[in-house]
Amino acid sequence: MATIHLLDKEKNFSLVLGGPLYQLLIKSRLASAASQLLRRRVLFFVIITWLPLALLSLIEGNAWGSQVRVPFIYDIEMHIRLLLALPLLIISEIVVHKRMAPVVSQFVERGIIQKKDRAKFDAAIDSAMRWRNSIAAEVVLIAFVYIVGVGIVWRSQLALDVSSWHGIADGGQMQLSLAGWWLGLISLPFFQFLLLRWYYRLFIWARFLWQVSRLHLNLTALHPDRCGGLGFLSAMGYAFSPVLFAQGTMLAGLIASRVFFAGAKLPEFKLELAGLVGLMVFVVLGPLLVFAPKLEEERRKGARAYGTLASNYIREFQQKWMMGQSPDKETLVGSADIQSLADLGGSFDVIKEMKVFPFNLRTVIQLSIATLLPVAPLLLTMFSLEELLQRLLSMVL
Repeated sequence: MATIHLLDKEKNFSLVLGGPLYQLLIKSRLASAASQLLRRRVLFFVIITWLPLALLSLIEGNAWGSQVRVPFIYDIEMHIRLLLALPLLIISEIVVHKRMAPVVSQFVERGIIQKKDRAKFDAAIDSAMRWRNSIAAEVVLIAFVYIVGVGIVWRSQLALDVSSWHGIADGGQMQLSLAGWWLGLISLPFFQFLLLRWYYRLFIWARFLWQVSRLHLNLTALHPDRCGGLGFLSAMGYAFSPVLFAQGTMLAGLIASRVFFAGAKLPEFKLELAGLVGLMVFVVLGPLLVFAPKLEEERRKGARAYGTLASNYIREFQQKWMMGQSPDKETLVGSADIQSLADLGGSFDVIKEMKVFPFNLRTVIQLSIATLLPVAPLLLTMFSLEELLQRLLSMVL
């Protein structure tokens, strides 16, 4: 029974199924132990964050028309945040949850965790689950959202210097409408909390990987994944892609607001775009760098060991077949020595190609695309409609 219990630990590893908010969703029947009821959660969160803003703006006469410079219907940034990015953050939970446990299980299934370190591996899992379930952590996130996210950033830096459905900017301060108060007290804090909670989960994942990297891992330089057997970790990069896409949609919405209502141009945001891509790729793949020292050490050991083996084998091969020391009646044709020599060369090539990072350039490119893809439609703002039609016709004709 003890063995079953140990195996269940890594097979039930999850960054998603835990925490005070998750328990509240369980009691409210908006989630289940299997992280189901996805559509119900998405609909509920849209109802409490976006719908009141639409209704209050309609009541105040700011839903459309010319009463304010940016009526509610034209606030692209807010619609993208609450109707696209927020559902993506929720959907990401399903993707990460389904991929996380199989990835963690492979540490054990592949024999990478040695028996003498199994207790430490289980302790790392238990520690990650305690951090995931921490009440204090979510309280700190909520406090940070209201003090910094809403109290400082939103009210001073992100607000457009024009009248809008949520208030009028006056000397760097916002005179809020009723819809603006709901936005500042409910909608925006909730969205920012969900986003920050993802970064907290990524921190827990990074901490867990760091603890695992401190163990005596059973890596092999000859593994065909060219990562010593840790190539399976790159799968988590793809699992976090929806989170990166959601972050990209936020920046796309912010840029769209500046382009359409402040006269900005897309090229003006190239530094922000490059910075976001670099940051998001590092946040997802950076934790995997903790295995680099062990992979480099295994590559050196493998190259040294197989270099010695290759030298000894080639010396004996030469003595046998090139210096006339082969046994009587043994012919070169059909001999297994040639195949063994080729296999040895192939093994040595695998060692030379071994990477010290458990991911490749393709993973970096795919994560970069996932982050930048929401910004792609804004490329159309760089051309007039007439110029765009001319370009399309020239491509067709």
